[in-house]
Amino acid sequence: MKEDILPLLHKYDVPVPRYTSYPTVPYWEPESIDIDKWKRAAIDTFKQEDGALSIYIHLPFCENLCTFCACNKRITKNHKVEEPYLQAVLKEWTMYRSILPSQPIIKEVHLGGGTPTFFSPEHLVELIEGITKDAQIAPDHEFSIEVHPNYTTEAHLEALASVGFNRISLGVQDFDPVVQFIINRVQSFEKTREVVEWARKHHYSSINIDLIYGLPKQTISSVVHTIGLVKELKPDRIAFYSYAHVPWKSKVQRRYTDENLPKASEKWEMYQSGMKLLSEQGFEIIGMDHFALPDDKLFEAVSKGKMHRNFMGYTTTQTKLIVGLGCSSISDAWNAFAQNEKEVEKYQEKINQGILPLVTGHVLNEEDVMIRQHILDLMCRGNTEIDPHAFDPSMYKDIVSKLSVLEEDGLIKLENNKITVSGNGALFIRTISSTLDARLWRKHMGTNVFSKAI
Repeated sequence: MKEDILPLLHKYDVPVPRYTSYPTVPYWEPESIDIDKWKRAAIDTFKQEDGALSIYIHLPFCENLCTFCACNKRITKNHKVEEPYLQAVLKEWTMYRSILPSQPIIKEVHLGGGTPTFFSPEHLVELIEGITKDAQIAPDHEFSIEVHPNYTTEAHLEALASVGFNRISLGVQDFDPVVQFIINRVQSFEKTREVVEWARKHHYSSINIDLIYGLPKQTISSVVHTIGLVKELKPDRIAFYSYAHVPWKSKVQRRYTDENLPKASEKWEMYQSGMKLLSEQGFEIIGMDHFALPDDKLFEAVSKGKMHRNFMGYTTTQTKLIVGLGCSSISDAWNAFAQNEKEVEKYQEKINQGILPLVTGHVLNEEDVMIRQHILDLMCRGNTEIDPHAFDPSMYKDIVSKLSVLEEDGLIKLENNKITVSGNGALFIRTISSTLDARLWRKHMGTNVFSKAI
């Protein structure tokens, strides 16, 4: 490890937002939105986008609890929950279809969870056909699913391919048995390889592997070993995430303590080692935490300056309207966010009463929209240019002060108000983005809100 990075790790390994949205959820103003305001926002953006939209569907059920996961999930082995939940999701989509003024053009569908393949192949087909039956599917559509290899069959992938799915993301995290035991996710390389082979057999055009560094009991050698095995799978993309330790949010993470977790310097070595190995395998770094081969569509999008980032992660599609279906899903109309009820029962109850199941949200003001675009530009393109007159004078002074320090540390270049991420800056992109976060500047929250930067 380069010795000069050690002071930066200590200096910048502090809690900051992950910026899957701006404003980030803790700063939302729920009183700014209601169902009628959300409907108007969705309709207006739908019209502006000429009917193009993306759909995220949250399928929360898992048979097994992975303790590293902070996602909204329901652990059960009772598959009788499938039918009523899917019927609720289809009813929710029907509510949206009733307010949209024309036939939607679906550019992207993403099934997340939970474990989406908890649902039977037949139920997943029923779900997708129910959503697409009265809609156009864009020729360049991306339909993707997150899968846990242990609960995925060839029948799942064959059925999904028959209704347009062309992208798959496999959760791996780490193949070290010690790490797998403590995070309660025992998963063999052989089973993972089998699912990858099925995906290729059924012509999925892009295969992603999710890896995490900084997990409890994880070592540099286990990261190296895992990436060596992943090389044999020949995926098109790699998501190499930093583990987010948020035990105040996800109680299952209390199974282990800070003593079980690698130090920031060890996490840095894990990242550096992983990045070096992925580079040797032909992967190019893309945005934050992502790598892709040069012939992958995501790399092409980066090259053309068209990569986008939303609640579903990095994507090649840039629709400004995302309809979130299912419990806890977040919808995005670019100038407004709306989140569904998080509990399955409350979600289904509202749906069955004919009510959109919104529980919170936020209407973005002009400043929010401006800052959102700056953060997207930093995370997707590695640069942005700010207007000094667009910020509160006191905040702008603070921005310049923080950016000057980041420049001295070799993380950015600042020239004529243009910020360019440089050197080791990609690892600290959340910290760089936070300098422009007006809501964070005005009301800095306690440490038990965001995960650490590294």
